[in-house]
Amino acid sequence: MTLVNAIVQGIFLGAFYAVLACGLSIMFGVMRIINLAHGDIAVFGAYLTFVVVDHTGAPALVAFAAALPVMLVLGYILQITVLERSLKAGLLTPLLATFGLSIVIQNLLLIAFSPDVRSLGPAAGALTTASWHVTSELSFSALGVVVLAVAIVVFGALQLFLSRTRAGWAMRATAEDADAAELVGIDSRSVYARATAIAVAIAALGGLFLAIRSVFDPISGPTQLIFAFEAVVIGGMGSLWGTLLGGIALGLAQTLGAEIQPQFAVLAGHLLFLAVLIVRFGGARLTLRVAR
Repeated sequence: MTLVNAIVQGIFLGAFYAVLACGLSIMFGVMRIINLAHGDIAVFGAYLTFVVVDHTGAPALVAFAAALPVMLVLGYILQITVLERSLKAGLLTPLLATFGLSIVIQNLLLIAFSPDVRSLGPAAGALTTASWHVTSELSFSALGVVVLAVAIVVFGALQLFLSRTRAGWAMRATAEDADAAELVGIDSRSVYARATAIAVAIAALGGLFLAIRSVFDPISGPTQLIFAFEAVVIGGMGSLWGTLLGGIALGLAQTLGAEIQPQFAVLAGHLLFLAVLIVRFGGARLTLRVAR
């Protein structure tokens, strides 16, 4: 793989990480929750799409369109039944609640689908195999182009939603100061529920791309959570466009690391994440702040 091709593939991979991380960024930005079940929710969305494909024979993208409303409703219910109560009990409780939710989702998926790996690649048709060859050493995969385009559309649509709509203004106001927002008539409970519904739906979109580009199983969630969390931190916690840039930076680090040595790919991304933490926060000072 040439350097230019590695950069192109890194951008495509980073776009996937950005889509996967978008919901995590929304939940932290609005509610200051780090959702430890985010990766498992994405995998749950992939399984839901798989069920629709298996029962109807529909293409993967059509099946996802059918599964998307279900994920929106599940996100809304998740907020008003689990997360809302945990928010009132301090900073640690939401972490514990989402950790427990992660374990529950993994075990339910194991019971329902067994540990066997699955893929939505065959249901995506030519999307998984089509590519455009610019030169003998440079090519653009159709799936990579689609993922990048979808990432830009998703982040652009969210930006417009937050800056141009009344619901978006309410979400931004609640994120700044929920108590002050309540004083001017904004129902923070509804805002949080809508934010979680959007986050869960976008996580399912990330799960769809995961299922098309590779295989997945009931315990794939924690690995995807790590990549999503790293993308959010690299781009800046709570920053929407920063998440997109952070995902691309993570993807570039992995593909360029693979150029040095294939086994170095994932490690290179982790090293970038650690470097950002050290530069942005300072290792010792971060430890002291957490201890307090």
